[in-house]
Amino acid sequence: MFPALIFDMDGVLVDNTPYQARAFQLLFRDLGLTTNARQLLQRLNGMPATNILKTVFHNPIPDKQLKEYASQREFLYRTLYWNKRRAMPGLVAFLEAARAAGHKIALGTGSPPETISYIIDHLDLRRYFDVVIGKADVAKGKPHADTFAVAAAKLGARPADCIVFEDAVLGEQAAYKVGMRVVAVGSSLKEKDFQNPCAYIKNFTGFSPERLQELLKTQPQVPKPDKQRAQRKYMNL
Repeated sequence: MFPALIFDMDGVLVDNTPYQARAFQLLFRDLGLTTNARQLLQRLNGMPATNILKTVFHNPIPDKQLKEYASQREFLYRTLYWNKRRAMPGLVAFLEAARAAGHKIALGTGSPPETISYIIDHLDLRRYFDVVIGKADVAKGKPHADTFAVAAAKLGARPADCIVFEDAVLGEQAAYKVGMRVVAVGSSLKEKDFQNPCAYIKNFTGFSPERLQELLKTQPQVPKPDKQRAQRKYMNL
């Protein structure tokens, strides 16, 4: 049985986290905020932009205003990243090999449809995915497990038979919550930042479905979510 593969998008399919952080930083500057965007994304990356923005204000902000700020950030990000869109090194070769080997493949991201298209259609990646799950397809995004649970259901796979490729701590915790193992992609975080992935890779260069199968044998059981991490305030958003 080949495990089903579920890929996050930002920081996994593409190495775009620095541009995401820069867009947040420019927004914060316009709003007169001094929050360090890079440090913020180290903790909260993977969550919807509106939820990330909730954490930087001392007083409650109306949802309509948060959505306007998120739209402004999205415009800044797309402008900064427009000519920089590239697939993660080795990604296409790995996806092609995984499909040839018989793996079912899904995309599981917190991004809305237009942002998904901005990446995967521009890079002609959609053809590699049997299922695409985004913000519009789930009630709650990461750190909740809905995104990965729905992706598995659409693939017809049990959670225990799914491997999630994630670059964010919250995404890793979401995978463990639903009973899936994780390959950590270290595009922006170090190996020590993750809890217990079955593998840590900087990108997909030299990585293969055969190597993945070998690594899975070293972790027969899915790790439990880290209670200390799960109890952090931002996990309740």
